[in-house]
Amino acid sequence: MRIIFWAGFAAFLADQLSKYIVVHAMELSRIRSIDVLPPLINFRYGENRGINFGLFGDGSDASRWILIGLACAICVGVVVWANRQTMSLWANISAGMLIGGALANVVDRLIYGYVLDFLNMSCCGINNPFVFNIADIFIFAGALGLIYFTGDPKKPAKATPKKAPKKGQ
Repeated sequence: MRIIFWAGFAAFLADQLSKYIVVHAMELSRIRSIDVLPPLINFRYGENRGINFGLFGDGSDASRWILIGLACAICVGVVVWANRQTMSLWANISAGMLIGGALANVVDRLIYGYVLDFLNMSCCGINNPFVFNIADIFIFAGALGLIYFTGDPKKPAKATPKKAPKKGQ
């Protein structure tokens, strides 16, 4: 559990610190756009009131609290699930990254009423209109890590047993 805590704390801190530096100290909220390594990495100010790509982001206070509750429930679920498993170091780190990223976005929703996004990546003539943040990276990487690093690689998947034919058939 200690590994999950520290990985989550590091993810949370990295996200909140990056938002403070880029959005507030560099005043992205005022100037709206900073080209860092165009077109690959740009800072574009965004207020996400929904989930990924702004889905379910009608801006209502009810949806804000539903998303906060959902994120907290997922975090609790991951902690309970991880506590019941024997997990590798990387699986524990992955769980911590997912939880830390989710809680960082929860804090944004509590403070601002939306999630602060600022990263934009485009390439090869494709202009990507979407923005995301460091917490989103941790959530995605943590979820992938949990998929990849959990389970026993020595055990093959259980096959469904074949039913024996009934007598007289």
